[in-house]
Amino acid sequence: MSNKESIKSRIKKGEVVVGPFCIVPSGTMIDTLGYSGMDFCILDTEHGPLDMQTITDLVMVANGTGVDPIVRVGENNERLILRALDIGATGVQVPQINVKQDAVDVVNAAKYDPIGHRGLSIFTRAGDYFVNKGKDHTDIQNEKTMTIVHIEGKKGLDNLDEIMEVDGIDVLFLGPYDISQSLGIPGQVTDKKVADAMKIAADKARGAGRAVGSYAKDVEMGKWLKDLGVQYISINTDATIYMQGCESIAKALK
Repeated sequence: MSNKESIKSRIKKGEVVVGPFCIVPSGTMIDTLGYSGMDFCILDTEHGPLDMQTITDLVMVANGTGVDPIVRVGENNERLILRALDIGATGVQVPQINVKQDAVDVVNAAKYDPIGHRGLSIFTRAGDYFVNKGKDHTDIQNEKTMTIVHIEGKKGLDNLDEIMEVDGIDVLFLGPYDISQSLGIPGQVTDKKVADAMKIAADKARGAGRAVGSYAKDVEMGKWLKDLGVQYISINTDATIYMQGCESIAKALK
């Protein structure tokens, strides 16, 4: 296991962390991220082919290479959140958080009593397979587990103040593509309407002392997000990064 400081701790210190969404079912692809300097990977089970067995293996690889594995579950579902955390993921990203109760449901599923009601098994990978007889397991998990919620539509933006009232949320993730769709300009993530909505939300969250995350399609957009105060920057996807790298080489040599 890597001794690198967790991204949760680094975000609390005000640092910026960077990592891609991952849809390629390859341990080698995850392994290279640690050597590249990336801080985390988002194993995406909402979009793409990754299943539970695959992400279990990818979480193990990520742990070994010093990259925090985050699992994006397909929906705000207690069972899906529980399984992602029991295999040892650093945290979960949960889509379509639109009202306060949505955020409450995430915390309840991801945290043990007295914070939430996550189902308890100390015989899982998260519980180190009972090697320590479960000592302090619930406290350790409550402290280290990250909860990241997607605010990705006008309804979520309109209810941001109430969503931020929920304790136990580590990162408010602004989804630019779904926000663009909800504003009637799907895919136009650099349009002024989207940029303004993102800035207002980021300023509001930062003003309330909350950490903000978002997605950048390229480095230029990533720098813009960083200037907005976004600390958790998801940059592109592994498949697209690989494709673009290959495309650049092919164009240069043909």
